[in-house]
Amino acid sequence: MVSLILVSGGDIASTNQAEELLTMCDWVDMGLVDGKPAYSYKHARMWWLEDGCLWEDDLDKRWRESTGENPSEIIFPSRHSAASGNASLTLHPIGTMQVPEDEIPPFGGKSADCPPPNPRIAAWWRELNRIAKDFYEFDLSLETTHHGPWLETPSLFIEIGSTSETWGHKPAASLLAGIIYRGLGLDGGPGLGEWVGNGQVVVTLGGGHYAPRANLLGLHENVWIGHMLATYALPFIKHENGEVSGMWENSIRKAIAATKTAFPGGDIVCSMDKKAFKGWQRQAIRDLLSELEVPLLKSKQIIG
Repeated sequence: MVSLILVSGGDIASTNQAEELLTMCDWVDMGLVDGKPAYSYKHARMWWLEDGCLWEDDLDKRWRESTGENPSEIIFPSRHSAASGNASLTLHPIGTMQVPEDEIPPFGGKSADCPPPNPRIAAWWRELNRIAKDFYEFDLSLETTHHGPWLETPSLFIEIGSTSETWGHKPAASLLAGIIYRGLGLDGGPGLGEWVGNGQVVVTLGGGHYAPRANLLGLHENVWIGHMLATYALPFIKHENGEVSGMWENSIRKAIAATKTAFPGGDIVCSMDKKAFKGWQRQAIRDLLSELEVPLLKSKQIIG
């Protein structure tokens, strides 16, 4: 079981993080794996793609078929793009479960599905907040689940945003590389966010893309974060006869199922931004969660 770091060769924010990592320990050159350069250190592997990764599906299977090693998690150092142009440092899981099966997701991934979220997300979020206090020009945020590629392995993106003016910011790359280094235990430590087999895991429902609910909950040491679904990932349709349809139900079902896969033995709960939904939408969500036997808890119930 290895931790696989996927580097996007055409992305300076990704390659800068990777180059910083290469200076932090004595990586061994593995030569080419499936035609792409790869490096090894302890249980970590670094694999350099030629360009981007959003449409590079099944990278976990491709690594396993080429090396015989089974990735237990995948880390994507990356750039982050946003119309705001604000400098930012972000973390997020991936998936496109709100996209209907007959449509192609615009930024990669598998329609109507999501990979398991990496259990380290909350712990790395806390570490980012701990060490980035001097990076005043950067906003710090989790992002809700979005984009590709498709994988079956718990994954996360760790990103520098959000325009070309900051993608190449080397101190930011060094900061995030340090989180990967310590977070995977490459420094000889225990790592950050290793799933221990029990605990409460939160799937958040509703709100904006920058996950305000998860940002607050994830700062608490006793909280694990699974998938985070923005309001746009929960599209509802209400018909004249009162029936409710839309991809909202698939989004919740797939997000909960993938989170259970990532956190075996975990106590999966949901937290909902009530203001993000109309009354009938909230009731539909409650009914579905009751069917799935997943508690819907208030923030105070989660953080104690």
